[in-house]
Amino acid sequence: MKPDDRARIQSAIAAAEARTSARFACVILPASDRYGLYPLVWGAALALMIGAGLALLKPDLSLRYGVLIEMIAFAVFALVFDWFPLRLLLVPKAAKHSHAHNFVHREFAARILSPGNHREGILFFVSLGERYVEILATREVHARVGETAWNAIVADFTAAAKTGQIANGAISAIEACANHLSAHFPKAP
Repeated sequence: MKPDDRARIQSAIAAAEARTSARFACVILPASDRYGLYPLVWGAALALMIGAGLALLKPDLSLRYGVLIEMIAFAVFALVFDWFPLRLLLVPKAAKHSHAHNFVHREFAARILSPGNHREGILFFVSLGERYVEILATREVHARVGETAWNAIVADFTAAAKTGQIANGAISAIEACANHLSAHFPKAP
């Protein structure tokens, strides 16, 4: 994400918080986890398959050479699969979404719920690697905005993220939420 996009999002958050007493936060990440175990697991599985293939096709190959070939294959595959775009392809979609979902809830707790003044708030979350978008709000905010409005805001935000217009989608979602919340949670004088 470009620095000017971050600045635009921060100014949209500041404008929204100037209109309402609710807290706004936006988190946009390259990925919500490193998934460091997946290259090792896939490298080990492929190395074992190579070892099994060698044992079947070349039964006269010594155990010493077979283990050496497996070790080299494991090292090569683990290094190749450690390239981040390839690593993300190895992770099942359900696991990626589970990691992103858990991460967004931790961020929501840290950025919205934990500050001591108990304000209502909303978190806009995008994890690029997992292609995951979520908007979380406190119960009171969610109830006041209404399910129909939430569905429209989330759909627009998701559609913008799918087309690569993440900053524009986040800004539109922030402004839409601010429009709804300014009536229910006006800024205290």
